[in-house]
Amino acid sequence: MHAATGATRPFDPEQALRLARETFDIEAAALRALGQRVDGRFAQAVQKMLHIPGRVVVMGMGKSGHVGRKIAATLASTGTPALFVHPAEASHGDLGMVTAQDLVLAISNSGESAELTAILPVLHRLGVPLVAITGNPQSSLAQHADLALDCSVEREACPLNLAPTTSTTAQLALGDALAVALLDARGFRAEDFARSHPGGALGRKLLTHVSDVMRAGEQVPRVAPDTLFSDLMREMSAKGLGASAVVDGQGRVLGIFTDGDLRRRIEAGADLRSATAEQVMHPGPRTIAADALAVDAAEMMETHGITSVLVVDAEGALTGIVHIGDLMRAKVI
Repeated sequence: MHAATGATRPFDPEQALRLARETFDIEAAALRALGQRVDGRFAQAVQKMLHIPGRVVVMGMGKSGHVGRKIAATLASTGTPALFVHPAEASHGDLGMVTAQDLVLAISNSGESAELTAILPVLHRLGVPLVAITGNPQSSLAQHADLALDCSVEREACPLNLAPTTSTTAQLALGDALAVALLDARGFRAEDFARSHPGGALGRKLLTHVSDVMRAGEQVPRVAPDTLFSDLMREMSAKGLGASAVVDGQGRVLGIFTDGDLRRRIEAGADLRSATAEQVMHPGPRTIAADALAVDAAEMMETHGITSVLVVDAEGALTGIVHIGDLMRAKVI
């Protein structure tokens, strides 16, 4: 027996599974009810948040505070400037972080959190718009708010109906709904999301361009059309990319020769000793522009089963080459 938990019986796996499924059912039902209950006040709240010149300041105590931190982070990463301010700290100086340009999004299931209600008159004097997410539409918080969004639930998933479970899930879902509506109203795009997540996988895919990863200058293997096969192989070996571009006198790409082409020629029994680059090259190779996304080069490689893509300018002149290894090092793939 563990005194802290009051456990007096052996662990029952079936009971754990039953409670898990029951929790999912209770919380799913609460979210469905929330979806049916949402009304014009939600749209008004979105409009207020959309047009404030400052930030959305999210506040909440206890579990509602934990939810509030997540909502603030979601808003900030989807185009709505936001931050979390702890109500208890607000009473001891942090309220100075809130300006008349901001909007406060206050979260409380009961709507009677003492730390939160204590600062409501101050927010009113500052002229700060207040949107409430509460499970009690008749609460002090709801009465003080410009708009009160009802996130009440029939019961908590906790078997004792005490621990905040369903109620915090409803708060979180309502916060996500606000964020989604706001990002849509702002015309927020995947590229915008990537700019606020430059260290993430999506950021690398949507912010990394071919020019960021390609080889350029002397690193690019290239030969003239009349280059002898032996010299073509020396160029490929020297640059170590398993391929070489074949370019004309103006640097325009005519073709490419790769390790794969070499293997296929040998398997076909071709005598390559006297051949020129023009005779063995693969004409009309896949090319890409330097300002294209690196992920597009990766998709091209995957689609066509190649490991290198030549980079050309608007006139078709060779400016670089990107290899699958370059994309892997940049963590684009």
